Amino acid sequence: MPILIPIWFKEIIYMSMIFVKSVGGSIIRDVTIKVADEKDLEFVQGLHSLGINRNVASVITYLMNANEGSTKDIEVATGMRQPEVSIAMQILRERKWITERNVKLENKGRPMTFYALRSTIDEIIKHYEAKKIEEFAQTMETIKRLKEMSSA
Repeated sequence: MPILIPIWFKEIIYMSMIFVKSVGGSIIRDVTIKVADEKDLEFVQGLHSLGINRNVASVITYLMNANEGSTKDIEVATGMRQPEVSIAMQILRERKWITERNVKLENKGRPMTFYALRSTIDEIIKHYEAKKIEEFAQTMETIKRLKEMSSA
C-alpha cells in the first residue's frame, strides 16, 4: 500500500496511513495521521498573516489538532522535510510553547521524541496580538511625529 504524503497548501488533502513492517513482514506500527482540512489551512494562513513562519504555523496547527506527534508524524502530516520540522521545533522550543516526551522503543537505539503544545492556542494568539498592538502604536507615533514635523 503506498504512503500518501499530503501537501498542506494544495487543494487536495489526503489521509495518511503508515504501515511499518519488520523484516518478517509483520506490522510493527500502524498509524493514521490526520492531515489538514480547509479549516486547518485557513488557520495556518491566519497564523502566517500574523508574522509566524509558515512551517511553525503548520506545526502549531498540527499539534493543536493531534495533541501530540513525533517528528515523523509531523513530517507526513504537513509535507515538510525533517530539517524544516527541526527548525520549527527549535523556534517553538525557544518560546517555550512545546513539551517533549522521549519514548524508548523496544530493543531500539535512540528514543523517539513526541511533541505537544505547552501553551494554549489562545496564549499563542495573544502573544502575536500584543506584538501587533505594539507595532501599531509605534506606527501611529511615527505618523504623529511626521505630522508635527511637517507643520512646524
